[in-house]
Amino acid sequence: MPKKSSLPKILFAILILAILALIGTGVYAVNLIKPVNSADTTEQQFVIPKGQSIIKIGERLKEAGLIKSVLAFRVVVKNNNLSNKIQAGSFKISKAMTLSEIAQTLTTGTQDSWVTLQEGWRNEEIAESIARQNFAQFDKDEFIKLAKGSEGKLFPDTYLVPLQITSEQFFDLLTNTYERKIAALDLTDNPQNLTANQVLILASLVEREGRGVQDMRNVAGILMNRLEIGMALQVDATLQYANGYDTTQKTWWKEPLAKDKETISPYNTYLNPGLPPTPICNPGLDAIQAVINPVPSENLYYLHDSTGLGHYAQTYDEHLANINKYLR
Repeated sequence: MPKKSSLPKILFAILILAILALIGTGVYAVNLIKPVNSADTTEQQFVIPKGQSIIKIGERLKEAGLIKSVLAFRVVVKNNNLSNKIQAGSFKISKAMTLSEIAQTLTTGTQDSWVTLQEGWRNEEIAESIARQNFAQFDKDEFIKLAKGSEGKLFPDTYLVPLQITSEQFFDLLTNTYERKIAALDLTDNPQNLTANQVLILASLVEREGRGVQDMRNVAGILMNRLEIGMALQVDATLQYANGYDTTQKTWWKEPLAKDKETISPYNTYLNPGLPPTPICNPGLDAIQAVINPVPSENLYYLHDSTGLGHYAQTYDEHLANINKYLR
């Protein structure tokens, strides 16, 4: 046991060590929020995808050599209430920036923006969606004019695009992406020996009518069966396309009425046998591949119940039974 007179010295030594430890920790923490290299002002492009977590963003910043500590990044983001303010997009960051400067830049300094264009949209819907975002040089009417005749070839996907992108550049981006995506596919290699354009037209119908990959393959097979025997396709989506925009319901895809089946239009697949003259929307790869590789069957009819599940039938009587069972 130490002598009583030595206790104050021991306690004093412990206190000094604790103070030194705190100072050391403080110095270390301060060092973590300083720039990685204050002399290196070279800007790097740092892209944040939609939905990426703060932890993952921190890890990627660390991997890129832009910050010293993932934990320190998370602390700075939390202490400055930036968790819900960091944006998806493209940013210019350098190793000369402090941790706080980097975190703030990720909330306001994006050079680009993410745009998601859904499968099954008409050209007008694509134009409207883009126009609602912050692209100063994008003109909706100009884009629609450029896209006339290209329905089906504006590839639906998620794109990271410059904020200063023009209507023409956006059109080129979508059509070039379509060409690149289908380059590996032989559109003419299909059971009905359809041309590439016919495959795209049928895929646009399948995109609007199908519910998921497997159902689209079933629907594609059924529509091909109808084509083979000369039966009218009777696709409601083509009536919707012919009807155009509904100002009351504010949609391009209003549910058709019985009277719409009498509409005089080349897109009325109840009155006109065969395919409509052009695609009715912009299909994704799943719909295109469904036409190339449909499910073979003897079915001629399909419907979807309230849950979206498909039910198929070979005869009209079987189809009526499905209607009574699943829709009434």
